[in-house]
Amino acid sequence: MTIRIAVAGKGGTGKTTLSAFLVRYLTEKRQGKSILTVDADANANLNEALGVSVAETIGTILEDTKNPDAVPTGMTKDIFIEYRLSRAMVEDDSFDLVVMGNPQGAGCYCYPNDLLKRYLEKLSKNYDYMVIDNEAGLEHLSRRLLPNVDLLFITSDATARGVRSAGRVKEIVEKVNIEVGRMGLVIGRSQDGAAAELAGEIEKSKLELLGEIPYDPQVVEYDLKGLPLLTLPSDSVAVKAINDLLDSLSI
Repeated sequence: MTIRIAVAGKGGTGKTTLSAFLVRYLTEKRQGKSILTVDADANANLNEALGVSVAETIGTILEDTKNPDAVPTGMTKDIFIEYRLSRAMVEDDSFDLVVMGNPQGAGCYCYPNDLLKRYLEKLSKNYDYMVIDNEAGLEHLSRRLLPNVDLLFITSDATARGVRSAGRVKEIVEKVNIEVGRMGLVIGRSQDGAAAELAGEIEKSKLELLGEIPYDPQVVEYDLKGLPLLTLPSDSVAVKAINDLLDSLSI
């Protein structure tokens, strides 16, 4: 059975960093397990954090389906889309990656979204783990392109406003009836004592505090230079913190 792990939160709270750390953890600690990574953030850059290149996104494929001339003669639209989707997969030695992207034009995407839902559901069954980096609005989950999530991390920076925003993400999850096994808060770029100072806001958010990722100058340096986070040294304080967090969750 596939274990589905999703990350959500407002921009700038470390969603993509946490997603990359999740992939790193699984590749190191769960060797031999297959991992599908889905970048569902409109500002897609998880591939850069993972150190891989992406040639095509699912959004551009869905856009192409609105042009009848894009489908080759003799090929059904279903087969054409599935063919394009399979080509959009980035295959690394340790994980596979698909980038959702966003459609650029107006109009109804009900048909291709339904096909995409079936494709992702079928695809995910081939993997032990599925890691999804979501956008704050949870658009892809709210349209139920993924029917359920086993573990949902909601990220926040170490500020009251960030925790309040995380609480609103929780409300979105509950409003659209996304099936979640366990949901909790992860505070990124945390300084000593930040969680204690934010205890009141965390309680108001009704989110379980799963853990903190401390501010790490090495992560800042890697982001500045555009280096993949998978190559961070093992003594990185952020790497150690996320490993301890995920060990405690026994994923």
